[in-house]
Amino acid sequence: MPNLKAQYFNLKNLMLVSTCLLFLGCASMQTPQGGPKDTTPPKILSMTPKNQTRNFNAKKITIEFDEYFKLVDESKEFSISPEQERAPILKVRSKRLEIDLQDTLEKNTTYTLNFGKSVADINESNVVKNLSYVFSTGNEIDSLSISGKVKGSLNDEFEKDVTVFILPLARDTLFGKKRPAIYTLTDSSGYYKLNNLRAGQYKIYALKEGSGGGDKIYQQISDEVGFLKDPITIDKNLENIDLQVFKELASEFRVVDRKLANDGVITIVFNQQLKNPKLTVTDPPKVDVGKYVHFNKTNDTAKVWLTDLSFDSVKVAIQADGKLLQTLNFNRGKKDNYVRDITISDNATGGKLNPYQNYTLTFPFPITAVDASKITLLEDSVKRTTFELVKDTTDFLKYYLKYPWKQKRTYDIKFGAGTFTAIFKAKNKEINKNFKLETTDSYTTLVYNVTVPDSSQNYIVQFLTEKKDLVKSFPIKGNTKLRFANYPAGKYMIRIIYDENRNGIWDTGNVKEGLQPEKVWYLKALLDLKPNWEREDPLAIPPAPKE
Repeated sequence: MPNLKAQYFNLKNLMLVSTCLLFLGCASMQTPQGGPKDTTPPKILSMTPKNQTRNFNAKKITIEFDEYFKLVDESKEFSISPEQERAPILKVRSKRLEIDLQDTLEKNTTYTLNFGKSVADINESNVVKNLSYVFSTGNEIDSLSISGKVKGSLNDEFEKDVTVFILPLARDTLFGKKRPAIYTLTDSSGYYKLNNLRAGQYKIYALKEGSGGGDKIYQQISDEVGFLKDPITIDKNLENIDLQVFKELASEFRVVDRKLANDGVITIVFNQQLKNPKLTVTDPPKVDVGKYVHFNKTNDTAKVWLTDLSFDSVKVAIQADGKLLQTLNFNRGKKDNYVRDITISDNATGGKLNPYQNYTLTFPFPITAVDASKITLLEDSVKRTTFELVKDTTDFLKYYLKYPWKQKRTYDIKFGAGTFTAIFKAKNKEINKNFKLETTDSYTTLVYNVTVPDSSQNYIVQFLTEKKDLVKSFPIKGNTKLRFANYPAGKYMIRIIYDENRNGIWDTGNVKEGLQPEKVWYLKALLDLKPNWEREDPLAIPPAPKE
């Protein structure tokens, strides 16, 4: 008889093997899954000698971390206070950081080693922020502190990762020349705290470095700065020492960028907003004839189109308020060829035209001739000829296409090849545009009955988008009524500038002269303006915030 028991076990084994193979096969189809991204910086396991050691006499300090790490920008980030002629040497030994002290330590002195952002893990470069080590060569450790918050002076938002530092009053002349030894970084709420300070008089600063910074030395061209005009006396723990950072205007004129592009346009960027600017070709003088000059709204950028390109080199003089600031030299080769592409941009955002605006065309070059017969306008596919093309009276790069646009209609416009002729007889290729007229129901109006705290002072009421982009600005003096009319429905903010010098704009501060920026106040409530809606509200401007 067949061995049924053996057959049963063979079948059972076969099924077991098949199941295992199937499991392994399925498992092999899975892509290995990595764990969550490491966002945790190295943690300190020990410090030898211990942090806050008194009667310190060691030559080496060892800090051990829980993972491998690296040093980043050590020369910029690490400092010791008081400073030493021979700086400590930092060495990475496995998971340990060794600091060799090279110089003699002063007696009865508290030392602070500040590592800034120099310690980070190997894989994800997670930084150990505000890492410091403190010791004293005497019986006591300096224990005073100063704390507060840092905001942006114009946006009123708390600033993260801003360097806050103090300089002893006798060393304040080093500001902007040498990096500070006593500093810390603000957290995500703009909060900072400097610990283990010695009693004395100091100047305090906040520094928000721009791209390419990191050396903790103020550079006006790229950085924002905040400060208190008067020295602070630290003889007890100080709290609520708040600072506001601002972008300082350059005190001396300088050309930031200059170029002669491959389309023949000269672009010049300044570090200041010029008053009554003027550009003149001084050599050769004949090239100055027929030139076109266009300044942007803030007068810190100029574009120049020369109609005579027969020169090898040209000198351009920059003036403001009748004063010569600088003369620039531009060179070109006689065989240089320039490619000019006449594009057209318009103000129909997202294919919709604001019913309270003209249809506006903007060009990259001055237009010398227009052939309106090459323009085709279709309204719901029906050709219309009763439009008018009008040149802007103040901006030679703008034209308006005027027509009684109607709601719920589709407009297709073809600018045939050669409709527009620019300098050097450059002509456009065929360009097509289409849009619809936005309905008036999508727009809103807000009227404010404004009362001021001091009728002898000037103010600026500004309407901002939810992202704090400027929409409309109203310089005022005394109680008045403001009409914010025919703007797209949505959420807006109100900002008040206390216009101390009465020039109608917000003025920034000046470190050298000890001037703070003009004060700013925000209406905390966000305005939700509904479509097809008009309302009238009171706006009571409070007294200017105190220093």
